[in-house]
Amino acid sequence: MRKIIAALNMTLDGNCDHTAGIPDKEIHQHYTELLEQGDAILYGRTTYQLMEFWRTLLEKPSDEKSMNDFASAIDKIPKIVFSKTLKNVGWESATLTKRDLKDEVLEFKQQPGKDVFVGSRSLIIQLINLGLIDELQLCIYPVIAGKGLQLFENINDRTILNLVKTKNFNGGAIILYYQLKND
Repeated sequence: MRKIIAALNMTLDGNCDHTAGIPDKEIHQHYTELLEQGDAILYGRTTYQLMEFWRTLLEKPSDEKSMNDFASAIDKIPKIVFSKTLKNVGWESATLTKRDLKDEVLEFKQQPGKDVFVGSRSLIIQLINLGLIDELQLCIYPVIAGKGLQLFENINDRTILNLVKTKNFNGGAIILYYQLKND
């Protein structure tokens, strides 16, 4: 059975705006390797459209190899996009679904295969509220943003987390790996 893994970057104060962090070569390499271990990544419209940036590096590579490698990895992994407003997606490896998030995730969980990642704040919140996230992988940057979107806004119920692993990066970021248990 597949695991549903929420993987997201955030600042020390819980801000998950993509412009608030400070990714470096080591972080890009980590996420490149992570994506190679999954069967799909789930996005909402907003995050999907932000991630389309990486397609530009496929056409015009950066001077930074780790960014190019990540662009290649994000291009290869199938992306399932949940949106009520998008009519189509222009990325060959992306699929727009009109299915219910809960139904889609329950089906993924029942199938054999590699893990499925969730990379959008809105989907993570919904899936935590539904009790369908198996693991949280929170990359916390050593930054206090002071304002912005908070990851754990609108969580319905108390959720107990069990820390199972940590990973430290030379630049000061840390990934906390949590399994979720409903209270």
